[in-house]
Amino acid sequence: MRVAERLGLVITYVSNGGVRPSRDPMVRIIVVPQGADAADDWIVEQAQGNDIVLTADIPLASRAIDKGCHVLGFTGKPFTPASIGMALAMRDLKQHLRETGEIKGYNPGFRPADRSAFLSALDTLGRKAKSLAGK
Repeated sequence: MRVAERLGLVITYVSNGGVRPSRDPMVRIIVVPQGADAADDWIVEQAQGNDIVLTADIPLASRAIDKGCHVLGFTGKPFTPASIGMALAMRDLKQHLRETGEIKGYNPGFRPADRSAFLSALDTLGRKAKSLAGK
């Protein structure tokens, strides 16, 4: 929120519940019906080119890229048209390996370095999106 506030960007939180309302006019809270991918579907339906989508969900990242959005993971790693194919392939491979018991389903913990990288990447991406919007 601080990055968006500093850059004057509107934030939209989308979930199927559990998000507190905000009185900030620059923050929109959207609650979608329960159901698999309901929030993802809303995001993709509403997304426009040059929007910023923050997600760890690789299929959502792919769909947002197809809409012309900038997509950033929570560790500061951008998803791009050049990288999304490999990300989808690795996701599918890891899912298969978890299902066959070859690997455990643990994700690495979120570290302070991840937070720092995310905030830096978000600031850079926000500035880029603002400059593109002004053209």
